[in-house]
Amino acid sequence: MTNSPKRAEEPTVPSQQDLPADTAGAAVARGASGRNTAVLVGFTALSNLADGVMKIALPLVATSLTSSPALISGVMLTLSLPWLLTALHVGVLVDRYDRRKLVWAANGIQIVVVGVLVALAASDALSLPAIYVCGAVLGVAEVLAMTSAAALVPDVVAASGRERVNSWVAGAETVCQEFAGPFVGGLLVGVGASFALGATFVGYTLTAVILMFLVGRFRVAVAPDEATPPVHAQISEGLRFLWQQRLLRVLALAVAVLGSCWGAWYAVMPLYATGPMGLSAADYGLLVGALGVGGILGTIVVGPFNRLFGRRWAMVCTVVLTSVLVVAPALTTQVWVVGAAAFLGGMGGTLWTINVRTVMQTLVPMQMMGRFGAVFRLFAFGAIPVGAGLSGLLAEWFSTPTALAVFAVGSLVVFLPLVRVFTPEAEADIVRRLQ
Repeated sequence: MTNSPKRAEEPTVPSQQDLPADTAGAAVARGASGRNTAVLVGFTALSNLADGVMKIALPLVATSLTSSPALISGVMLTLSLPWLLTALHVGVLVDRYDRRKLVWAANGIQIVVVGVLVALAASDALSLPAIYVCGAVLGVAEVLAMTSAAALVPDVVAASGRERVNSWVAGAETVCQEFAGPFVGGLLVGVGASFALGATFVGYTLTAVILMFLVGRFRVAVAPDEATPPVHAQISEGLRFLWQQRLLRVLALAVAVLGSCWGAWYAVMPLYATGPMGLSAADYGLLVGALGVGGILGTIVVGPFNRLFGRRWAMVCTVVLTSVLVVAPALTTQVWVVGAAAFLGGMGGTLWTINVRTVMQTLVPMQMMGRFGAVFRLFAFGAIPVGAGLSGLLAEWFSTPTALAVFAVGSLVVFLPLVRVFTPEAEADIVRRLQ
């Protein structure tokens, strides 16, 4: 087996300029790229702020209804399980229809479902089954919104500017979902569940307003007489493309392992932090906020880090930092140690996110961006419920430290494959394409 990226990539990865894009939408996007970039970053910030509040609020609300680690981890499971069940079909939708309208549709679903949760909380009728059902619907909406929004980026940004814009978007995601969102969510849950859920409702409503300012028609162009392939055929095409690209295949497997670790951490930490660690709901929000602070630093240092050490080592470093994230609470209940590990894990996560998005947008054809993005996120987010469910069971049967230790060891499995496949030659090819 050769390490040369040329043999692995040339048969199916065309250059970006050869890709059939929607010329009308692309022209508008180029003419208003600054405005569209601002809209996408603003949309990302508000939607992730709402997501961050929701993903902290629902598990914490669940702790007032049950003390079972398995049942509480089930909340995270319902929020993330749709990635396993719907991602492939959503990817086909994103490559067939207007991506902006799909984001808008997903946003509307989120507004309605959160409105139902607010009404239930205000009437003191909120229950675990209701949280599970609403969480599952919100999860489906998140799949549609994230896949569609990610596919918009190549329409808006030239190749040479994607790392910078990916940094802005990742920074908005980090600040809002991992820092401001958990902090606000923890505080509002302390006041009342209806306050936390109501804030999420306002956030999703504002994102719908911001999306109105996005300019263009973001849809892949097809010939007028071209027949639409069956859904299963388009899904198969996306899967084959991923499997034929050695680097992309290894990155997908790596992100699945890392995603399961993050799912495990988020699933068991609410009860562990408010139990053995002795934190309040607001304190837990601050602990999760350490992820966001690290993520902010990651968006700042990604450019200099890539220039000094290379994109390859930035992504390898992420594997180590993820292991640190999950092993720290397995070894100690000291808040400062767990918080420092969360800070490092957040920084590594952002380094990974920015670089893997840039690699994906560089190597994947425009007409397959939705399907490939969905497949890749299937690995990434589909692993989250697996990690959440398995960690909850391990914590129930053994202990939370044992569950986290298992995932810490598992995260290191991808270290060697990533180093072997993401060669200096492969990195040089990506740099050349971005110029």
